[in-house]
Parts: sequence; structure tokens; C-alpha cells
Amino acid sequence: MPFSPFEPPHLTKRIIVKNTSRYWKRTCAWILAPVLIGLAGVGMAQASDYAFEINSWIVSRIPWASVLYMPAGFALIAYIARRYFPGTQGSGIPQTIAVIDDPSHKKKSNLLSIKILIGKIAMLLGGLTIGASIGREGPTVQVGASIMHAFYGYGTLRTAEQRRMLALSGGAAGIAAAFNTPLAGIMFAMEELTKKYIFNAHSSTLLTVILSGLISMALVGNYTYFGYTNESLSLLTNIPAILVCGIAGGLTGGLFSLLVQKVSVTPPPKIRKAIQEHPLIFAAICGLIVAVLGLLTDGLVYGTSYQPTRMTLESDSTCLVWYYGAAKFIATLVSTLSGIPGGLFAPTLSVGAGIGDNVYALFPNLAPHGAIIILVMAAYLSGVTRSPLTSFIITMEMTGSHQMLLALMAVSLLASLVSRYVTPVPLYHALSQKFITPPETPATAASKS
Repeated sequence: MPFSPFEPPHLTKRIIVKNTSRYWKRTCAWILAPVLIGLAGVGMAQASDYAFEINSWIVSRIPWASVLYMPAGFALIAYIARRYFPGTQGSGIPQTIAVIDDPSHKKKSNLLSIKILIGKIAMLLGGLTIGASIGREGPTVQVGASIMHAFYGYGTLRTAEQRRMLALSGGAAGIAAAFNTPLAGIMFAMEELTKKYIFNAHSSTLLTVILSGLISMALVGNYTYFGYTNESLSLLTNIPAILVCGIAGGLTGGLFSLLVQKVSVTPPPKIRKAIQEHPLIFAAICGLIVAVLGLLTDGLVYGTSYQPTRMTLESDSTCLVWYYGAAKFIATLVSTLSGIPGGLFAPTLSVGAGIGDNVYALFPNLAPHGAIIILVMAAYLSGVTRSPLTSFIITMEMTGSHQMLLALMAVSLLASLVSRYVTPVPLYHALSQKFITPPETPATAASKS
């Protein structure tokens, strides 16, 4: 609001204070919030590691106890999520997409809020402690979007476009903080969060993503989560390896996406009725399945499974039981379907490593063992999410395999194309339909009044 130098001093001072306050509140959303997201991402990573250590301690001393506490734990977490924190179920990425896709200007506190943030983190840690096959990266997206979304309605942030941009920037910043790389956050925003909207890489969004990633890197350093391999693979001379790994990852990743959608989004009437009437029993059964799979694999399928993934990635030959990939696939599937909060990225990469181990066992002369593992990890993640650019960047950053850039790009694109034939709708966008509120019709509005 402009003011004249001839206005009374007290009016001029009031206008200056009002404008300063308004723009300060807006600035906080793009400076303070990214710092908070970076801190939240690091805190969730550290807390998740402690939760995994607790689970490892229990499994190493009383491995058979998982068949008792896992069904009860799954049911309890599912109950808390449904009763006290609705909107926290699953990874949190579909909820964030639902908020971004909603054209309304109203604040979506049922999907993004400080309450959701607290419940998401608490139940994620609970799930990792009992051994659910879940990850922290997807939940960090919802946490980051909740932090940014909390600033909506303050200062000049009051339009529907600004609300969507806050949720988009927060979700992308969450990925940057979770994976310790701003580039993954930018690609995730462009490829996954904005399929219905054109991504405008303006300064505010980029500042949010980069600042959150830098906070994470400053606190924990530039580390590789799944270890490091020196294997390299040229694109032109290893086309057979790229074809085999891309098709294998795309088919199995597409199958995972298809099964999740068939049970969670469009289930047969009998399955829908059974889950809706007995959600806690269903969650307990899912927990029991994970417990049994854990006993069959000596606990390798519990949590993110970064240890077996790191072990097989850094090995020169197969070193996992032949059924590890299938066991981790099922454990991640039922953990996702159970309704407890938890993400897919890290467990999905672990499934890809297990399948890669199988591919190398079948075709030992196709390519070096470490190269096959990395290719199938990227391909399977791309097959599940249908986000090839995000998939190869995340795989490359989490394994330190920058020398395989072109091969990872090719295998991820191929896997996404193959997955499209298995399931036409991308997983996260199919799941987001459950959280989208249908537009209010005139008849509905009249009935309310």
C-alpha cells in the first residue's frame, strides 16, 4: 500500500509496520521453512536408524517373538492412524499430490498439518521399530509439505496457486533432505508432484529445495546410503544388460504397482468389504506375513533392508538367499497395504537389489555383479513409481554410481515404458484419488444450507 510523505507520522509508521510484517511472514515461508524441513529430514534419518537398531537387537535375541509383536504392532499402529491421525496412512506422497491437485484455495489441514507431521513421524518410527518393510523418504515428503503448508494464509500467501506452490516446494524439499541431494528434489517436483501442472522453476521453489538439501548435507555430510561400487558400464557396448535389467525391473515394478492399486484403489467387492469391516484384523495378518518372511530370511526383510542391499551391491557375486527379492517384495507389499504410515523408496530399492541378484545368477556373463544390481535397482524403482528421471538420480546418489549415468538413464526409461503396459496409471497418482475431495455440486451446497 503506497503512502504519501505528507501523511501524519503515526499513519506512515503504521503502514510501514503493516507492510514489513506482511512481507516478513511471506519470507519466512521460503527461508525458515526450508531450514526446518532440512532439520526434520536429518532428525527423521537419525531416529529411523535408532529404531532399526532396536529392532535388530530384538531380532538377534528373540527372533521368534516377531510372530507375536508384529501382528499386534501393525494392528495398533493402524488403529492409531485411523482413530487419531487420519491422513497419515501410507507414504504421504499421494496425500501431497492430492493437495497440489486440489484447485480450491482452502487450507487442507486434514492431509497437511502439524498434527499430521507429529503423527506421521511417531508412527513411522513405531513401524520401523517392530520391523515393518517401510522407509522414511516418502513420509519426509508429507512432513516437508506440512511444514510449508503451515505458512499458508499468512502475509500475502492466500491464493490457491500459492497454496499449491507451498505444498509442491515442501514435498520436493522433503525429498532433497531425505536423500541428501537437491537435484533429486527438483526432479521429483518436476516429474511426480506436477503431472497435472506445469512446473515453474522460479526462485522461491528452487531456494526451498536447495536450502533443505544443503542443511541436510551440512549436518550429516555427503554420504551414500547403500554403499559404493566402482563398477562402470558403457551404454553402447552393454545394450543386452540394459534390456534384460530394464524389462525385469519394469515388469516386477509394474506388478507391484498393479497389486497395490487392485487392493487399495479398485479392490473386488468382497475384498473391499472385508478390509473395511475388519481393518485391524487385516493389518494384523499383514504383520504376521512380514514376521514369517523375516524368520525365513533371518530378519533381512525387516525395515529398509539397507544391510543386505549394501552387502550384495559391494559383492562380486551373489550372496543373498535366492528368494530374498521375492520375500522383500511381499513384505513391502503387505506393509504398504496394511494402512500403517511408511514409505516405499528404500524398501523398493532393496527389492530391486534382490531381483538384481537373481538376474546375475541367471545371466552371470551379462555384466559385472555390482553393475547388474544397480541397474535393476533403478529399473525396479522406475517400474513402481513411473518416474524414470527421479529413479536414476536417486539410485545414482544412494550408491555413488555416477560413472553409470547414461546406463541408469536408459534402463530407467525402458522400465517405465514396460511398467506402463502392466499398469496404465502411475502408483502415487492412483493412490492420491482416495484423498481428493469431490467438487461440491449445487445440489450438495443446497442440502448443506
